[in-house]
Amino acid sequence: MNFARINGVLLHYRLAGPEGAPVVVLANSLGTDARIWDGVIARLAGRYRVISYDKRGHGLSDVPAGEFSLEHHLDDLFGLLEHLGVERFALGGVSIGGIIAEGAALRAPERVTALVICCSAPRMGDVAMWSARMEKVSAEGMASIADAVMERWFSPGFRAGRPQELAGWKNMFLGGSAEGYAATCATLRDTDLTEEIGAIKLPVLVVAGADDLAAPLALVQAGAERMDGARLEVLAGVGHIPSIEEPEKLAALMTDFFEEAGHG
Repeated sequence: MNFARINGVLLHYRLAGPEGAPVVVLANSLGTDARIWDGVIARLAGRYRVISYDKRGHGLSDVPAGEFSLEHHLDDLFGLLEHLGVERFALGGVSIGGIIAEGAALRAPERVTALVICCSAPRMGDVAMWSARMEKVSAEGMASIADAVMERWFSPGFRAGRPQELAGWKNMFLGGSAEGYAATCATLRDTDLTEEIGAIKLPVLVVAGADDLAAPLALVQAGAERMDGARLEVLAGVGHIPSIEEPEKLAALMTDFFEEAGHG
């Protein structure tokens, strides 16, 4: 396992694929860790150098005190890339990872070759929703919302047909830090990139899940329409985390898109 202390925060990160290959960086969603990308990484690592990491408050990374802002997450990401000596990269993210990816493209567009935004939008939820979520998790723990989150994450077909996997991913969620989860909810509470993302002029692939309850198709589509030339792909029968439900399809979309964008 790989660890680096970035801006005082210990981050867990993973490397796959050949050194010197074009770099793809993957950012995970709220309440998950880098393992959600495993199926995609297995299909990308033959031709790309893939970096995945646990964002602060998640997985094996530190849980710093206080609430997290989008700037905290961006400082972590760019600090990690500096630590690894990466200058140019493609960037993919799911849910809040998609917002982090958009923020990175706005901060340093000259370094990002292409964006893949999965099941995300420049504004997700509202202040009241995230504040209530933070209060409940802080008072009652991760178990208090676990079943509801699984319904929002996964399609009905996945929940009915793949019960062992569902149970495993629920265990991952339950094992997460309530403090880190609540602090990251604050990022979503406070972040709205709706007006800013029109400035993104990079190649962008937006992927939506037709059965996503956390980032419904209409919301994802509205965000895609704000970025000139963004391509929207909808995965039928998929919920909020396509890298788990349909890693082969997502990896194929990403590979084709990177080729079109000239990234490797």
